[in-house]
Amino acid sequence: MKLCRYGAPGLEKPAAVDATGHLRDLSGVIADLGPAQLSPDSLRKLAKIELQDLPLVQSEPRLGPPFVGTRQFLAIGLNYSDHAHESGMEIPKEPVVFTKAVSCIQGPYDPVVIPRHSQKTDWEVELGVVIGSRASYISESDALRHIAGYCVVNDLSEREFQLERSGTWDKGKGCPTFGPIGPWLVTVDEVDDPQDLSMWLDVNGRRVQTGHTRKMIFGVASLVAYLSQFLTLLPGDIITTGTPPGVGLGQKPLPWYLKPGDVVALGIEKLGEQRQNVLAWSR
Repeated sequence: MKLCRYGAPGLEKPAAVDATGHLRDLSGVIADLGPAQLSPDSLRKLAKIELQDLPLVQSEPRLGPPFVGTRQFLAIGLNYSDHAHESGMEIPKEPVVFTKAVSCIQGPYDPVVIPRHSQKTDWEVELGVVIGSRASYISESDALRHIAGYCVVNDLSEREFQLERSGTWDKGKGCPTFGPIGPWLVTVDEVDDPQDLSMWLDVNGRRVQTGHTRKMIFGVASLVAYLSQFLTLLPGDIITTGTPPGVGLGQKPLPWYLKPGDVVALGIEKLGEQRQNVLAWSR
């Protein structure tokens, strides 16, 4: 299934995409799409619903984040060897783990705001992995069983905050609007192999990133199992799994970054597309 949430911020309703590509309202079936609805049993029940019998969502409403209740927004750095190379960093021997603030999560078409004093706001198309059942000390062979589905993530980053201000990467990763997710949560039954998905990102119509999940250094199952050795993964948590080359930091002959007025578009095979207008910070 392709699951989503639509409506004004804070007032979203759950929906699913039917066979014709139209939205069907799920609010008469479930209150929302959150941790309880992402469990294997709940998703099996949703999959049995005849979507054509549900109310059709009229017009083209705003899409919010496709699920709520995320308690941990985990991220993996340098997970594509060619991206590590363009960043001037060594290929990691173990996954590089950092966190993004849950407060940065937003819908896939909501505008991105350049942070105050930012000069180096960057883009990153990434595969998001959404946890459906609690995972602690699990094996790699058992890892995929704990996944509810997949989604597109734009792991926006402020490179000066991240790399030049000392300390951890986190402060360059969780600025407001730096976590567009969606448009859909695509359940695992629609993704045969998470290591067989193409991905892309454009800035102002210029293709800057073209990649494929088969080029990950650490695959999805490996990452879920690895993280579970250090923390408990909970339903609704999201793991964003790294980006292919082509970020602003790696542009040649000189890096270049997002500015107000830019438009970012990105997508992943089977998971849909995002689009964000870039705005200046103002308060």
